[in-house]
Amino acid sequence: MPGSSTYRIVVALDAVETVRTAYRLVDVLCEKVYGFKLGLPLLLRHGPKVAGRLRSLCPSAAWIADLKLADIGAVMKATVETIIDDVDAVIAHSFVGARGALDELKEYLDARGRKLILVATMSHSGAEEVYDKALDLIDFVIERVQPWGLVAPATRPSLVERLRRKHPNTVILSPGVGAQGAKPGTALCHGADYEIVGRAITSSENPLGSLEEIGATQMEVLRQCRRERH
Repeated sequence: MPGSSTYRIVVALDAVETVRTAYRLVDVLCEKVYGFKLGLPLLLRHGPKVAGRLRSLCPSAAWIADLKLADIGAVMKATVETIIDDVDAVIAHSFVGARGALDELKEYLDARGRKLILVATMSHSGAEEVYDKALDLIDFVIERVQPWGLVAPATRPSLVERLRRKHPNTVILSPGVGAQGAKPGTALCHGADYEIVGRAITSSENPLGSLEEIGATQMEVLRQCRRERH
C-alpha cells in the first residue's frame, strides 16, 4: 500500500466543504502525511469521481475510503464499486459480522488488490455503551476476516494497547486526535501505527503549520514514551 511520509498522520477530509479547499489541502500536505481519508460527507457533496481527481494530486499517499459500511456483503460491494479504482483501502464496521457480510467484502477487495480496514471501536464516548462492551466478539470477527487494518480510538489509548496485544500484525489507525481531545502521539505510544486527524488540520487557517505542530507533538510524546518504557 502506498504511503511514505514525514509524519505518521492520516488526514481526514470529512468536513471539507469545497473541492477547491480539498485540492489545496492535498497539494499542501502531500509528502508530509501517510495518507488521506475520504469521508462520506465529502463524497456525497461532490460525488465519487472527486476521489480520482484528489488522488492524482498526490499518488504517493495512501487513499482510504470511509463510506460508513455496515450492511450485507452485496450492498457493501455495490457501494465500494463506485470508488474502488481510486482508493487503496476501505473502512467497514466490524459489528455486522463475517458471514454474508465482511467475508464477502474482504474477498471482493482482495480480488481487486485493495485493503480492508475494520472499525474495532469508535472515538466518541457513546462507543463505550455498546462497541467497547462487545470487544471480545469484535476480536472474533477480526480474527476470522483478517483485515489489513483496524480503527481504534486515540481517545481511549488503553483500547489501542489491548488491540495491539490481540492483533500484533495488524495496522492500527487511531482517530480522535485534536477536535475530540486526544493528544497527538498518545495512540502511537500505545501501539497505533498512524493517527487520523481531521478538523484540527482541515479547518485551520494554516493547515501545513497545524500539521507540523501536531507532528512535532507526536514525535515529542513518542520520545518521552520510549524513555519511560525503557
